[in-house]
Amino acid sequence: MNPDAMNTLRSLWQQAGLPEAALGYAELTGVDPVLPSSFAVGTAAQATIAAAALAACEVGHLRKVPRQRVSVDMIHAALECQAWFSVNGEVPPQWDKFSGLYRCADGVVRLHANFAHHRDGALRLLGLDPKLATRDDAQQALLDWRALDFEAATADAGLVATALRTFEQWDATEPGAAIAAQPLFTIERIGDAQPLALEPLRGDARPLTGIRTLELTRILAGPVGGKALAAYGSDVMLVNSPRLPNIAAIADTSRGKRSAHVDLDTEAGRAAMSGLVRGAHVLVQGYRPHSLAQRGFGPLDVARLRPGIVYVSLSAYGHRGPWAGRRGFDSLVQTAMGFNAAEAQAAGQDAPRPLPMQILDEATGYLIALGASAALCRQQREGGSWHVQVSLAQTGQWLRNLGRVENGFAVQPVSREPYLEALASGFGELRSVRHSARLERTPVTWAWPSMPPGSSLPQW
Repeated sequence: MNPDAMNTLRSLWQQAGLPEAALGYAELTGVDPVLPSSFAVGTAAQATIAAAALAACEVGHLRKVPRQRVSVDMIHAALECQAWFSVNGEVPPQWDKFSGLYRCADGVVRLHANFAHHRDGALRLLGLDPKLATRDDAQQALLDWRALDFEAATADAGLVATALRTFEQWDATEPGAAIAAQPLFTIERIGDAQPLALEPLRGDARPLTGIRTLELTRILAGPVGGKALAAYGSDVMLVNSPRLPNIAAIADTSRGKRSAHVDLDTEAGRAAMSGLVRGAHVLVQGYRPHSLAQRGFGPLDVARLRPGIVYVSLSAYGHRGPWAGRRGFDSLVQTAMGFNAAEAQAAGQDAPRPLPMQILDEATGYLIALGASAALCRQQREGGSWHVQVSLAQTGQWLRNLGRVENGFAVQPVSREPYLEALASGFGELRSVRHSARLERTPVTWAWPSMPPGSSLPQW
């Protein structure tokens, strides 16, 4: 048993307000470093996955079945959080050719260009034709910009880019101070309701069997959270807009889910969503603050429509502070908060260095699952409707607070091959890392194959 990982799990568990007795059913093996990093990314992966699985089992315990042991190996957890997958033997590219780091007049910025509208908008801001521009053209144009000026200009235009900072520089900013002042996650009662009627479980049923989860997310933390809930038995309905693009990772993150199209900008779409909400126990959403509220599906709206709901909100930079409404992705948050600079310094290199996986996305995804199950437990004990809030930047602050790993870059490469599974899907044969949480009595399974958006009707 790894005492550092157990202490990290205990801290998560206490913050979620879950019973101390359940921690005796957790088994964590392995120790950092398991992947090349000066940060405790293995501990972060292992502890959040264990917390999510153990919390799901606690929901099952409230439904009249005994607690069961949850085991998570650190190497397996870290490899799972690298999110490797292939479809029909091909590994999709992780990044658009314009994504990445660029030198500016006084520093460095990172662009996230995986969505065409973000890429094309950034190129137009640089005075370039998206149909003709090359990466070299973008680099040359950015030499005329100061890094912070370009960061601000992209944010003002609804685009996504961040300037490279050190930890000290980030701490001196208003958004840095706002994030540091917020807890890792919050679980807040937002309305009155009776405890929702959940049928007692059979002993061989996965702990979240019968729990309906609506997932309104796209990249990457939200889908990971929904996938975890599905692994533990929840009936997860992924809802996408037919007008918004997705990334290739949807083939991997849709394991265990049904997938429907709903257009909330139409009357028919809002009616369909209202019907789904009335039958749901959990709603997970990863759109910018107030985006869903403007369409009638903010936390308080949903709590009135479905008293007793657990509503989970995901953001990039927290729910308070000057960047609360700003778009963001894991790679950008790493750059803005100081991780890329810190990793480079620890590795003895000049070029900024990313973490070995998108651990802010992955860990936040499992915190979504933890928060949803913890709030379900409170709902069953106390009644009420509940709002869980998480963000990539708050997870980043937590990861930083876990401390640094000595000789983190001396670790030897680990093969993921022993941890892979092959599954049929609507995208083709999907090979990916099987889930790393092992439940003693009710092994995790995927009740639904991964399917493209719109494959299911928007109804329970």
